This record gives sequence, structure tokens and C-alpha cells, in this order.
Amino acid sequence: MSESGVKILSINMPKLIDYEQVMLWLDEYQKITSQKTKEHLQNLITMTCMPLVKKVARTLARRSTDPVEDIIQVGSVGLVKAIRLYNPKISKNFKSYATYLITGEIRHYLRDKASMIKAPRAIQELAYRVHKLTLEMTDEMGEKPTDKEIATKMDISVDKVQEAIDADRRKTTISLDQLTFQDDDDYCNWGDKIADVNYENMQSLREDRIMLAESLENIEPALKEIVELTYFKDMSQIEIASKMGISQMQVSRKLKKALTLLHDIIKEKQAEV
Repeated sequence: MSESGVKILSINMPKLIDYEQVMLWLDEYQKITSQKTKEHLQNLITMTCMPLVKKVARTLARRSTDPVEDIIQVGSVGLVKAIRLYNPKISKNFKSYATYLITGEIRHYLRDKASMIKAPRAIQELAYRVHKLTLEMTDEMGEKPTDKEIATKMDISVDKVQEAIDADRRKTTISLDQLTFQDDDDYCNWGDKIADVNYENMQSLREDRIMLAESLENIEPALKEIVELTYFKDMSQIEIASKMGISQMQVSRKLKKALTLLHDIIKEKQAEV
């Protein structure tokens, strides 16, 4: 592995999520009766799983002109939906379930943001060829090819490949006046659905962040700092260790202790109800 590859690995490795712990919290989340305490626990799970949201967002943003921060925010809505809707009787793998909803939320956002202008016929044909070649190369390589690999194979520029991919995404854009059916067999248009659902979830995320800030005030400053640097400043454990003058192992232990304390605060709130 190249020197640069090692560096990337060392930064990403500490971001791994303890899904066993998350599963325990999800089980508890489904049993909690207090809505306020339920929101606090949802907030804790959301914060812990944010590295997954960021990973998916950065992958999908590779061909997008939208700011990564906006896409991460949209992906967070998908994560919250995953927490609220997860059913262990249907799926035992929360990571896969959450990834599916996060990806879906971001792709819907990108489609809605895409231009309604129809691409020239030459670009449409190129988009079809790029799509077809992508599927073929994915089968051969076992993973999705990069834009550069596709461009090399087709003997065209990377910019042309990206233009074709953007055009392909735009063709799936739907009208906000198009009707969609809901669970109760009633129907509404997509514009109403976006306004009702996404705004509500975005608002919930802002409220969750405020509640989390309140909970963080109840743990010691050093632990609070590690949580903030990890989840709000997006720093790796190695970077945090360097900043605080301690070992990466100590950062890992302190982060786990901080999450446990935050969970204990949530349990205390539940006991008071």
C-alpha cells in the first residue's frame, strides 16, 4: 500500500462504529415510553452513527456539485428514519438498513436538485454507453470503476464521463406536482410530501442537536471535548490524541466512557418519568 494509502487508512480506522452497542441502544429505544427520553437516545445513536452518514455522503458527492455538508445533513434525515423505523424482526443488520435509507434520502435530494433541462442527444447516448460500461466493469472488477477508469476504457476525457453521469441522473427527476400514494391509500403530490416529511425531520435534527448539547454539559470537560472533536469537528482519534497529548488508545477509552455516561444520563431521565 502506498504511503498516502496508509495515511487514509489511519485516519478512517478510528471512525469504526460499535454496532453491537448501537443494537443494544436500538433495543432500548423501542422499549422507552417517555418521548423526551426517547429523543435523547435517538440523538445518541444518531451522533454515534454519523461516520456512516459522512462516508455515504462523500461517496455520492464525488460526482455532485452540491456542498458535502448539505448532503451529510440530508443523509442524517435518512439515519433518523432508520432509527425510528428499524425492526430487528425483519432485518438483523442495522448498518445495511441504515445505509439503504441514507443512500435513498441523498439520491432523492440529488435528483430533486438536478436540472429539468433535457440533455443533447449526443450526451444522452454517451450516458447510456457510460452506464452500460459501468455495469460491465463492475461485474469484471468486483467493484464500481472510477470516472478515470471509465474514461480510459472509452478513450474520452474524465469531464465527459462526469457530464454523461450528471445527465443520466437528471433524467430521473420527477415533477413536484406528480401524485404519490401514501400508506393509508390516500394520495398527495410530491411537493406536499417533501414539505411535510423532510422539513419535519430537518427540524427534528436541529432540536436533537440542542438536546445533545444539554446532555454534554453533564459530563467532565475532557470527555466532552473528545465527543465534540470526534462527532462535530470530524477529527480522527489519532488527530485528537495529538491535539490533547495522549495516546490513541486513551482517546478510544475516553470516547467509550463518554458515550456510556451520556447513555446513563438518558436512563436517569427515563427513571424520573
